This record gives sequence, C-alpha cells and structure tokens, in this order.
Amino acid sequence: MAIIGGLDLHRAQITFDYLDTETGELRRGRIAPATRGSLRSWATALPAVRPAAFAVEACTGWRFVVEELRTAGITPYLAEVADTAALRGPKRRAKTDRADARHLRQLLQRGALPTAWIPPDHVLEARTRIRLYKNLVDERTSWQQRIKAALFHHGVPPIKDLRTAEGRAHLKEAELSAADRATVEVGLRAIGRSDEEIRPLRKELADLASRQAGCRALDGLYGVGPVIAVAIWAELGDCRRFSSSRDAVRHTGLDVTVHSSDDQRAPGHLARQGPPVLRWALCEAATCAARTTSPDHALYESVAERVGASRATLTVARKLARRAHHILRALGDDAMAAA
Repeated sequence: MAIIGGLDLHRAQITFDYLDTETGELRRGRIAPATRGSLRSWATALPAVRPAAFAVEACTGWRFVVEELRTAGITPYLAEVADTAALRGPKRRAKTDRADARHLRQLLQRGALPTAWIPPDHVLEARTRIRLYKNLVDERTSWQQRIKAALFHHGVPPIKDLRTAEGRAHLKEAELSAADRATVEVGLRAIGRSDEEIRPLRKELADLASRQAGCRALDGLYGVGPVIAVAIWAELGDCRRFSSSRDAVRHTGLDVTVHSSDDQRAPGHLARQGPPVLRWALCEAATCAARTTSPDHALYESVAERVGASRATLTVARKLARRAHHILRALGDDAMAAA
C-alpha cells in the first residue's frame, strides 16, 4: 500500500495519522466536525493515483467511516477494540487521540492489526433491529420491576403478571400512596407503549428468521426461537473467520479470564468483551436446558448441583455458541446471505 493510516473516532472530530510510503511523508491532523460530509471531502482530497488503506476501531461511528472510505476507493480495516488496546502495552504516558491514530497506523503497517469482521448492510440492519428489540424489552422489564418495588414498599402481595386483566384489577385495589399510585399509572402506560412497539418488531424479526438460511438452521436448536435465532445470526456473524469453536466462544464474551502466576491462580471472571445482545440470546436459550426434554438437561443438572443454576446456564450457553458456530460455518456463503 502506498498510503497507510489510522483514524481515531470521536463525536466532535476524527483524528488521522497516515504515511505515504513512496515519499516518506507523514501527515497528522483532524477532520471536524465528525460527519459524513466532512470525511467525504477529506477522503476525496487524498492522492487518488496510489492505493490507500486506513484502520479504524470498531467503536460507535465506524459504519459511516467504512462506507465513505470504500466510496473513495480506500481499503478500510476494522480493528478489534480490546485486542488493539492490549497491543499498546503498559501505559507510560497519557493516551491521546493522536497516539491512538498513530497506534492504529503502526499496527496496520506491520501487519499486526487485530481485525474485526465488517458485516454486510443487511446484517447491520438486522443487528440494529434486534438491539432495538432488546432495548424495548429491557425498558418494559425496568418499569415492571419499578412497579413491583412500589407494591412491596407498601406491603402489597406480589402480582404475577402486571399486563393481564387480573393483574390490573389487583393493582386498582392495592393500597398505595398518591405518589406511588402515580408511579404505577405512569409505569403501566410505559409498558403499554413498549408492547405496541415490540409486537410489530417481533413479527418483522420472525419473518426474517423464516426467510434467511442461517436463521432457519439456528432455529432448529433447542431453546432457540425466531427472535433468538436472528440475534445469534446477526451478532455472531460469519463463523469462517474463527479458527475454532473456542474462538467463537471467546467472541461472545462468555469465556472465563484467568490470571495465574507461579502456583497462584486468581478466580476467573467472564470476559464480557463480546456483543451484549449475543450473550443475552445465548443465555435466554440456555435457560431452557432446565426442562427435562432438553438434550442438555443432564449437563445442566450436573453443573447446577455442583456450582449453581447460573453457572449451569453459562455452561450450556457456551455449548450453544459452539453448535451455532459449526452450523453457520457448514452453511458457507448461504449462512450470511441476504434473505
């Protein structure tokens, strides 16, 4: 490559650092504001007669940067955030935007950049939809918990389902203060709005799952329904980029990090460095292993007996991630094809 560079993204500006390998010229600067139009003007001003490649971290905002670089004929590389930061080594000085851009450029120049997968547009759209679905479900759950906390604060017996007619009737009869009564009414309206948004979105996701080959294959796993299938498919992505199923589990963030020195070993913790929606989807499917009809019920019961139900769910979730990896990998190009 004749031009090799790095881009550090922020909401206010984009810091660039690139080297022209033919002339030896090194340039640094900022693109402000950090908008599509500003980046387009900057990219088109680069020398078009020589090939160029730029690395950008896979943080918020990378999508429009990659799109504009490709439009300008520049090869984009998406850097995996955690692995890129680990290659920086121990910090000996304050980290700056210029240092980040230079770090990306140097890694790309040496061929040591830990790259992330750049999904096609239809996968990105599916990711956005499933994340919106998860946000709406979380918002609804938050209001349900808030209402139940208000009821408990006044000693009201638990109400199993606040969204049923029976549950609403119990709520009307509950002895609450004026402020908590207002909280309950606001919460019920918020839950109703969330339900109205969730229903058509769930139908859209189910329709996608029925038409996409990878989602249909994942839907055959025990505990995986249409919505969960879309979540795993969109967030796990093209499994051919993983060298093994262990790497796929590492991508989910469900792997356990362990620090050991000599004969001392610290307790492990979940890495949590993968997509949160992917972990949610795998764990939702893994909870079904508690059913006696599940093929993983024996594994779930044995682990739950030793270390508890939560760790048993995580164990089954990792197994599901490995199965999903093998299923999508075996489909080849069809796994990520548009519906």
